[in-house]
Amino acid sequence: MARDWHLAALGPVDAADGPDGWRARGLTDAQGEVVRDEVGFDDYAPSLTETLARTRDDATLARVRLLAVAGGADDPTPDPARVLGYATADLPLRDNTRVAAVAVGVRPAARGRGLGTALHGALVERLRAAGRTVLMASTDHRDEPAPGPGTLGALSGTGRVRADAAGVRFAVRHGYGLEQVARYSALDLPAPAGHVEGLHAQAAAVAGEAYRVHAWDGPAPDRWLEDLAALFTRMSTDDPSAGFLLEEERWDPARVRRAEERLARAGRSLRTVAAEHVATGHLVAFTEITTRHDAPVAEQEDTLVLGEHRGRRLGMLVKTAQLLALPAARPHVRRIGTWNAEENGPMLAINVALGFRPAAASGEWQLVLDEPDEHDEHDGDVGDIEVAGTGRDAAGDA
Repeated sequence: MARDWHLAALGPVDAADGPDGWRARGLTDAQGEVVRDEVGFDDYAPSLTETLARTRDDATLARVRLLAVAGGADDPTPDPARVLGYATADLPLRDNTRVAAVAVGVRPAARGRGLGTALHGALVERLRAAGRTVLMASTDHRDEPAPGPGTLGALSGTGRVRADAAGVRFAVRHGYGLEQVARYSALDLPAPAGHVEGLHAQAAAVAGEAYRVHAWDGPAPDRWLEDLAALFTRMSTDDPSAGFLLEEERWDPARVRRAEERLARAGRSLRTVAAEHVATGHLVAFTEITTRHDAPVAEQEDTLVLGEHRGRRLGMLVKTAQLLALPAARPHVRRIGTWNAEENGPMLAINVALGFRPAAASGEWQLVLDEPDEHDEHDGDVGDIEVAGTGRDAAGDA
């Protein structure tokens, strides 16, 4: 039977009302539909502003965006509903240059027509041509199942997913291995009166006068750029990464500034809290939260305590300082979401103590391309394979 859809590449889109603006809006809508179908809410679905920003390359990241569009390629109808599915890839340019973070998703009503398989196959071809041989992806789930039949365990040894989930079946069929399972946790605000204050006081008593807390909105003060670059470099190796074939990321002050600019282009506001080791004058711990204008949900991004400073409750110190200041800094925020690898016990313990509750889960997958992907000939449904590498809480001390 002839296809009633076609594949199209989406290049840089400068404005929502521009020639390709309807395609960007359709991509945003499709991603939102898939997230809602998989987990039942859309707290971390991208906004249109984020989608527009993510169509453009920058100095450290190249982008590929493919769409499955209803109708023929010569149909000029600018209707976002025509975007039935997507395949995306983010390609690091400074390090991890054989890696691609990939996503494939199809609107629930359009599944069963081979769109996911066609999109994945076209994406793999492009990535092979670009020399990318390690593909990383994630599947979204409403929860993590209990051990037992019908589940698939992560190669990390911690966490599992339901083997019959659409995204899991798609990933397995196309040769991906389940490296890791992550927990998505949510904290409703305001927190119970006195709870965060008590935890902060306990952490401050352990840290003592050896550490000083700093906080800022937006771009970091120049004085901290070198320290932040060092922290981000360590974040790339200290965050539990199971068997993923990742190299250390090399950060410098210019890269920190580019990351800040990327967030601003995506319509996100950044707030950072960090701990300075007074004796050396260097930052040794930090945590970040991003928000979108008046959206009620904040995203917990990176959190890290340098290994040589753990055991002083610095993870709890900076996170409670962030939460205590948030009502005044971001009065519209009513919920915070965060991801943690299930094997990251110390940071999970901090979040549980703060009152975060499990709200969803993800399977983290890897595919190493050695030979042409023979699985691409299969047809089938796909739920969502999302871009890996969202903000994570990394190593800390409870």
